[in-house]
Amino acid sequence: MADTNTRTGSGEKHAKLYRMVTPEHICPFGLKSKALLERKGYTVEDFHLRSRESTDQFKAEHNVKTTPQTFINGDRIGGYDALKKYFGLDVADPDEKTYAPVIAIFAMAFLMAAAARIALSESVFDVRTLEWFIAFAMCLLAVQKLRDLRAFSNQFLGYDLLAQRVVPYAYVYPFAEALAGVLMIAGAMIWLASPVAIFIGSVGAVSVFKAVYVDKRELKCACVGGNSNVPLGFVSLTENLMMIAMGVWMLAK
Repeated sequence: MADTNTRTGSGEKHAKLYRMVTPEHICPFGLKSKALLERKGYTVEDFHLRSRESTDQFKAEHNVKTTPQTFINGDRIGGYDALKKYFGLDVADPDEKTYAPVIAIFAMAFLMAAAARIALSESVFDVRTLEWFIAFAMCLLAVQKLRDLRAFSNQFLGYDLLAQRVVPYAYVYPFAEALAGVLMIAGAMIWLASPVAIFIGSVGAVSVFKAVYVDKRELKCACVGGNSNVPLGFVSLTENLMMIAMGVWMLAK
């Protein structure tokens, strides 16, 4: 049913790991379980389930629904999450709301802006860096939305006031955000980029404020694309206010 691949690690602590390894699929959670056991100093007896049939047979024999499965001292621990709990590690809740995607995008946008300024042999901490930071952030956020336009539109329609009245706007929004961001990076056609940024930012700000602070709704933000766990709130409002400020600033220049 399963073949033993290798034993790794050292010490008296011993574990058996059963994971799916076929020409079509290598289970990522199996690899993570093996790595975690090794970090904890276990000798790992690594059993590979080489086919779908052997995997199904293993699950039936042990009355489990998934693989990988880890056994320590003869006791079944379970899958990767169960193994993390066994070692007292935190297990991420897939439904837990998080700002991590937004933080990552804003951090990357700032680093890109700073790198661009350094490449031009100019000061990192100046107004142009701030302009590029916001413009890069707009482009990166647009990319996240465009990765799955259908999923974005579904989530966006849950709170955007204009999209709820004019559904095609949910599909236009990411392209408008990308256009404004690219033009602002180039410093070209500001007469077009700024009004676009001000318009979509204003509609977005009003929509977020109404949904969160007036209607008191707990929603997920579509700012980093559909199916995200980013909560709709202050960060989402800040994104829209940044676009408005950038649009006004670029016009004023």
